[in-house]
Amino acid sequence: MDLQLRGNTALVTASSSGLGKASATALVREGVNVVINGRDESRLEAAKAEIETAGSGEVVAQPGDLTAKADIRQLVQTTVDEFGGLDHLVTSAGGPPSGPFLETDDDDWYQAYDLLVMSVVRLAREAEPHLRDGDGGTIVTITSRSVKEAIDSLVLSNSVRMGVIGLEKTLSTEFAPEIRANAVLPGPHETDRIRDLVEQSVERGEYDSYEAGLEARGSNVPVGRIGDPMGLGNTVAFLSSPCSGFINGVAVPIDGGVGSSNL
Repeated sequence: MDLQLRGNTALVTASSSGLGKASATALVREGVNVVINGRDESRLEAAKAEIETAGSGEVVAQPGDLTAKADIRQLVQTTVDEFGGLDHLVTSAGGPPSGPFLETDDDDWYQAYDLLVMSVVRLAREAEPHLRDGDGGTIVTITSRSVKEAIDSLVLSNSVRMGVIGLEKTLSTEFAPEIRANAVLPGPHETDRIRDLVEQSVERGEYDSYEAGLEARGSNVPVGRIGDPMGLGNTVAFLSSPCSGFINGVAVPIDGGVGSSNL
């Protein structure tokens, strides 16, 4: 299926690994020129080398901290300078620390809010005039299924990520019709973090192999496995495309059916 994105430009944050990297890869496959971002420059350059083999889109690596206002301004400016505009913004960020409520202090709350919510606020503000100039700008926010159902020991993610969904829904009307805004809510996916946790379990003797550990992690998922990050990346590319042109203001769970929420 041709998503009609060839020649477009996208900025994908926190894309040196995981779901952000998969989203950037999916866009490059569609011929989109992409600026990727991360804090670790060597890791970012390695991701660039891998992503640019996926398709015809060009890839530019721009390091930056999503909690730094100046870095966010530079991310958007680099995208516009390199490719002459900005058509699609995909926001991703690392998860906040886990832990129960009574072990979470004020600094933890402020840092999580700055990383998860204010990064999207600042990115949307900087990107808006450029997204509006194109033929159909889009914003896709990658959050978590925790906005649908609270997950044990993830009080920060459960609470703070809700603000991103409220923002996304608001932008879907305030920025319309020139810009559409949607969100994806990932469940368990085989990211670097999951791979590390499974490998640690194997080292502790809990599983005989990585494959056995991974299968155990997907045992409660109705489709019988945890997700492939590229599956989520393909959904992000679709939501960025004209093929999804009547989808606006939605939050799409991508969790293999593991969630039990009706809505």
